[in-house]
Amino acid sequence: MSYHVDGQPARSALYTPEQRKRRDETRWTLVQGILAPLQFLVFLVSLALVLRYLWSGEGYGAATLSIVVKTGFLYLIMVTGAIWEKVVFGQYLFAPAFFWEDVFSFAVITLHTAYLYALWAGSMSPDGLMILALTAYLAYVVNAGQFLWKLRMARLQGEAAA
Repeated sequence: MSYHVDGQPARSALYTPEQRKRRDETRWTLVQGILAPLQFLVFLVSLALVLRYLWSGEGYGAATLSIVVKTGFLYLIMVTGAIWEKVVFGQYLFAPAFFWEDVFSFAVITLHTAYLYALWAGSMSPDGLMILALTAYLAYVVNAGQFLWKLRMARLQGEAAA
């Protein structure tokens, strides 16, 4: 392990200079930068609709539609994110810099897909579906936090390199 002058352990850089250049030059970075806040906005609206349904019993159709739309955004950001990883790191998923974020992303996708399957199969009650959606949303918030932390680390490392 290497150490900084102040005696603190050095962290490995999130991006090599070549990866940072590819990240900054690819249009997929912009795509991710647009989709992430849009997905979060859809999430907030959907969360409100799901909680409204659970609280009042009203608006099941709107809540259900919002979950399906949110799941569509999740699939879209996962596919475009895999393309982004391929351009930047040379592999579609599980690049070392984003390994645990990708692992948790699959948990998030699994929960969202389980919701879609249960909805399609009619295997859960409306309340059960909404609880499953909330579970998927909790996992999504954790995963979003992971990515925000990496974004912060990349900015700090970029400032340190400059």
